[in-house]
Amino acid sequence: MAPNPAKKIRTTALVERKQRGEKITMLTAYDALWASLLDEAGVDTVLVGDSLGNVILGHEDTIPVTLDDMVHHSAAARRGVKNAMLIADMPFITARLSPDEALRNAARLVQEGGAEAVKIEGGSEVVPAIAHIVESGIPVVGHLGLVPQSIHQLGGYRMQGKEEEAAERMFDDAQRLTQAGVFMLVLELIPADLAKRITEALPIPTIGIGAGPHCDGQVLVSHDMLGLCPDPPRFVKVYTDLRTEACQAIGRWLGDVRAGDFPGSP
Repeated sequence: MAPNPAKKIRTTALVERKQRGEKITMLTAYDALWASLLDEAGVDTVLVGDSLGNVILGHEDTIPVTLDDMVHHSAAARRGVKNAMLIADMPFITARLSPDEALRNAARLVQEGGAEAVKIEGGSEVVPAIAHIVESGIPVVGHLGLVPQSIHQLGGYRMQGKEEEAAERMFDDAQRLTQAGVFMLVLELIPADLAKRITEALPIPTIGIGAGPHCDGQVLVSHDMLGLCPDPPRFVKVYTDLRTEACQAIGRWLGDVRAGDFPGSP
C-alpha cells in the first residue's frame, strides 16, 4: 500500500518503511518555495543540504558553507514544509569539535532553523558527537562514502569503498553509527554491492546517492534532477530541462519588452 502523502513523516515512520520494504524519498530544498513544491509533490524527507554552497551560493564545494548559512536556509525551508521531515546538514567542522560544541551547533539548526533532524558526515570519528546529540533528544542522520566536506582529504569526487580494506572500514563505521543512535544513513558514491551489504545488515534505513538500487531510499539534489544545474553527476537521472525552459521563457519576455509588446495597452 502506498504511504499517505498527507501524513506527517516522523523518524519512526521511516524505520517502519524499511521494515515493510517501502522505498523512502529525499530531495534537497534551500528555501520556502522549493520546499513547498517538494512537500506538495509528496516527498518523504526534505534535506537542506550544504550543497547550497554549490547550488545557491556559487562556491566550488561545500566547505565555505557556515552554520549561519544553514540556519538561515533551514528556517526558510521550514516555512514551506508541512508533511515531510525536514533534515539539515551540519556544515564543515561543526560536528567535529567537542561533543558539547557539536550539540550546541545541532541545537541551533533545530531551534532557529526548524530542522527535525540533523545530518552529520563521517564515520567513527564523529561517533562521540552523534551519541551526545542523540542522547540530548535531537535525531541524527549519518553519512558515509563520499563525504563532500572532506573532499580535499579524499582527493576529489570519486567512488569510495572500492578496495576491500576501505569497504570493511565503511561497513564497521555503519554499524558504529547505528549503535551511536543514527536513525537513518546516507550512502554516497559507493559500490552497489557494498551498499546492499550495509543495507541488509542494518536495522535502520539507508538512503543512496550514486550507490546503486539496493538502498532503502534515494536522494538527489533537486536542481540536478530537474536540469537546472549544468553538468550534473553521472549517476543523476535528469527528469526535465528547466534551465532551457526558463531561458527560453526569459528570452520571449526580453523580445516582447524590446519590441514594445510588453506590457501592452492598458
